[in-house]
Amino acid sequence: MSRKLYEKEIRAGFSRRSFLKGCAMTAAALGLSDDLVPRLVEAATSPKRPPVVWLHFQECTGCTEALLRSSHPDIGSLILDIISLDYHETIMAAAGNQAEEILEETIEKHKGKFICVAEGAVPTKDNGIYCKVGGRTALETIKNVAPKAAAVISIGTCASFGGVQAASPNPTGAKGIGDVLGKRVINIPGCPPNPIAFLGTVLHLLTFKRLPELDGLGRPLFAYGRRNHDQCERRAHFDEGRFVEQFGDENHKKGYCLYKVGCKGPVTYANCPAVRFNDVSTWPVGIGHGCIGCTEPNFWDTCSPFYKHLPGIRMPGSGIVTDAETVGEKILGISVIAAGIHAAVGMGKHLLKGGQDKNK
Repeated sequence: MSRKLYEKEIRAGFSRRSFLKGCAMTAAALGLSDDLVPRLVEAATSPKRPPVVWLHFQECTGCTEALLRSSHPDIGSLILDIISLDYHETIMAAAGNQAEEILEETIEKHKGKFICVAEGAVPTKDNGIYCKVGGRTALETIKNVAPKAAAVISIGTCASFGGVQAASPNPTGAKGIGDVLGKRVINIPGCPPNPIAFLGTVLHLLTFKRLPELDGLGRPLFAYGRRNHDQCERRAHFDEGRFVEQFGDENHKKGYCLYKVGCKGPVTYANCPAVRFNDVSTWPVGIGHGCIGCTEPNFWDTCSPFYKHLPGIRMPGSGIVTDAETVGEKILGISVIAAGIHAAVGMGKHLLKGGQDKNK
């Protein structure tokens, strides 16, 4: 066997192992038993790969960059084995008029069957002139593409809730995709979100022909059903009243709780402590930086200053720990939290094409 062919086989073998590991990790994230892994693999390798149109609006491309660095599966396996990424401005070879022609051909050819993934907020002020691609505003593009899709996925906090663009005073009138369309979409927030959250949502759809259960903000419960605070390796220090008073002090070196220096884990629903990014063995809190609440709506306004603790949480030694359980509704002031935003509400099936049509 020639060296070139040998190296090709090695790469193919690694890709396959990475692919299978990714399916196993996704099954674990979804809370599925090992017995269902073969079903995920079968669905992921089906020749009927769903066409995906990936749109970019007001964003930094960080969500795409995180996906490009995904290792289980690697980006090649994701694109070639699981989905058919027909349009994506960052990684597609086409440009200019050719790219726009591909977009129009894809949405017409696969009308009602493709998945629309939107990355970035959409400016709505002044008819949306603050973001244009191919001569069309983001507002025009999403309103043209989304109604023709089988499902719409907002990836990243900007697309889900507006992100930093929507922070006060929000000069461009930036909004999340769901707000722009006036209907519920699947939100996968994070700055950036873990690729497993996106992959798990897509694989759940392919395997079970329905979307995973969502919370009241349209987030998949398997990834956003618990607070970081409840999964954090520093939680025991919180319960015992051991806190970092300032960055670099002895308590910081000992790995104590970061709440007093701004950690927003008590109000943030995500799986960051449990599912790590792309083979990296730690996460921000693990290396000494507090959670900034990036999976929550309006976090730039409601969770800042990022290095000061949230008011209203009575800590061990000065009150009761259970106040942390309700801090979300007290501090963020989001009414849907009180209605159980992180409880299963069974909205997944209604966000497919049929459900969208009924809710128009």
